Amino acid sequence: MRLDARLVRVEDLSPLERDEMCLLMERHYANVHRHVFEADLAGKQWVILVSDPATDRLCGFSTQQLLDVIVGRRPVKVLFSGDTIIEREYWGDHALSHTWGRLALSLIDADPGAELYWFLISQGYRTYRFLPVFFHEYYPRYDKAMPGWAGEVLGAAARTLFPGRYDADAGVIRASKWQYRLRAGLGDVTPGRLKDPQVHFFQQRNPGHALGDELCCLAPLTRANFTRAAHRVIGAGPRERIPS
Repeated sequence: MRLDARLVRVEDLSPLERDEMCLLMERHYANVHRHVFEADLAGKQWVILVSDPATDRLCGFSTQQLLDVIVGRRPVKVLFSGDTIIEREYWGDHALSHTWGRLALSLIDADPGAELYWFLISQGYRTYRFLPVFFHEYYPRYDKAMPGWAGEVLGAAARTLFPGRYDADAGVIRASKWQYRLRAGLGDVTPGRLKDPQVHFFQQRNPGHALGDELCCLAPLTRANFTRAAHRVIGAGPRERIPS
């Protein structure tokens, strides 16, 4: 890893860090509005800040929210990853994935009896392809139908976070007029990319991704569900200290 990453509380972000985060969004997305960015950030608990240790420049971040939802009559915990971006020159660096994985393990270990899931919305195929790399079981996927329990949890999380925008039939969050969109060249699905079954599936399930539609995804958060590749990225060592 060339980059450093740390988990901080949203309320502990400095004005400069907020400015840098918004500028990162503007460089990678069209239709970014500061008041929308700030409103979304206010609903999150933590942010993973990724920086270049040589320059101390912020070059990525990911917002995180842990929420409780009711599925049927049982309580379920959901870790939601919101706005996430890494500068293009650092694609492939594992600092963000490592810190996110340590956070996930900390939440798993903090309440072993809880039913815990990761809820992810994907506007680009690169985000979606994180799922098969990190998890044995995840949905939706091209090679296995989504079971009923997964659809119930996914739907409950989507309706809680995005009331009025969740299209249950398509399994996507429909873009609003304020929705930002990946800039050209960052999320384009080319004919060559479609040879990858994961990318082809993403394109089929979320044909409106270029307009800002986001595919809803779910993975159980358990130690056993992480792949061998995920465990290599997450590594050994102490759990992530969750700022409170």
